[in-house]
Amino acid sequence: MPIPDFQQCMRPFLNALADTHVHHFNDGYEAVCDFFDVTDEERRTLLPSGKQTVVRNRCGWARTYMKKAGLLTSPARSHVQITEQGLQVLKDKPEYINVKYLKAISADFVEFHNVKPKSDLTPTNDNEADDSTDPVERLENAYAEIKASLASDVLQLVKDSTPMFMEQLVVDLMHKMGYGGWSDKSGSTTQYTSDGGIDGFINEDPLGLETIYLQAKRFTSNSVGRPEIQAFVGALEMRRARKGVFITTSQFSKDALEYIGMIEKKVVLIDGKRLAELMVQYDLGVAPKESYQIKAIDTDYFSDD
Repeated sequence: MPIPDFQQCMRPFLNALADTHVHHFNDGYEAVCDFFDVTDEERRTLLPSGKQTVVRNRCGWARTYMKKAGLLTSPARSHVQITEQGLQVLKDKPEYINVKYLKAISADFVEFHNVKPKSDLTPTNDNEADDSTDPVERLENAYAEIKASLASDVLQLVKDSTPMFMEQLVVDLMHKMGYGGWSDKSGSTTQYTSDGGIDGFINEDPLGLETIYLQAKRFTSNSVGRPEIQAFVGALEMRRARKGVFITTSQFSKDALEYIGMIEKKVVLIDGKRLAELMVQYDLGVAPKESYQIKAIDTDYFSDD
């Protein structure tokens, strides 16, 4: 039989984790290969890029999709563990574990899977996607999905980091975005001193005539409210500063957002979703893995003129 697609990989991969122990990704991969009697030759079959095997790539996406749906978690790099929801799925024994099923049981997965470029042609029926979507649109959709998955994973790693790492991260991000570009030493954290509500700063010019002050809040769930923003603005006032950036791994409350619009100082709020997007955009904590070129006919070459 042909190499299973990533949806077919989901059930045997999840079954391999049924003992609730932490497993290496390879345990799920081997379970899929054994279940479908994948031959040694099929195991060696590579993607067009030549960088990864087809079956391993498909097992990886099965893991990612089930993780987004809450059926499993990744307690450590390259390790997986089934969740209570995953155990319930195995107990329920649905006819299929596929994209349609994951959408039916997980609102988080629906939000993740629906991150696609705006298009009137985007199909709503998963079974029709390959037939009704042109190749370029499929590629764009796949790119958006991969990017969304990467951003989600990046944000989780930041949430799992230490407060000191988070403080250095916001300085590094500002440098990556071009602030203080006159020197890689134009910014620093204040973590080893009495910071007075300031976690870092960026000098935009060599003389420090313009300085951006930074605050970082590594929250896992709680929103950053107006009191935290007011305290940050007060810290800026003590330094007679006009510019500030407040970054959190969670989100900002409605009151906090409204307050920013009421003050004279220029304070930018960056929530967890935007933080992850900026890290991906400016290659902070991520690196290019593959590159594909889309080529088109050069009409000038074929012109008789």
